[in-house]
Amino acid sequence: AAVGALVAVAPTTAGPTMSPAKLTGTVGPGFTITLKKGGARVRTLKAGRYTFVVSDRSNIHDFRLKGAMRRTITTVGFTGTKSVTLTLRKGSYTYFCAPHPTQMKGTFRVT
Repeated sequence: AAVGALVAVAPTTAGPTMSPAKLTGTVGPGFTITLKKGGARVRTLKAGRYTFVVSDRSNIHDFRLKGAMRRTITTVGFTGTKSVTLTLRKGSYTYFCAPHPTQMKGTFRVT
């Protein structure tokens, strides 16, 4: 009975939540676009939440994501850094610059 009483009053709060993994994107100043995690180019990610931190270094480019979702992270005319947290589902994704989609793009897979 004493053990049952101890279990009944044990705290039921969840532990600390993990913050989303950080992905670092860059676009410009030339005709380059990248997406990295921990300094390495993103090729495969596990499904889940990620914070995209995108540095847009040119006002003639933008940074967009398409796949299981579509998202414009930076726009033409903007320079600076923007952050957005997204939940990625399984599938193939492409990050690209809309004004220059054939020369400025990369792909990765979410498993």
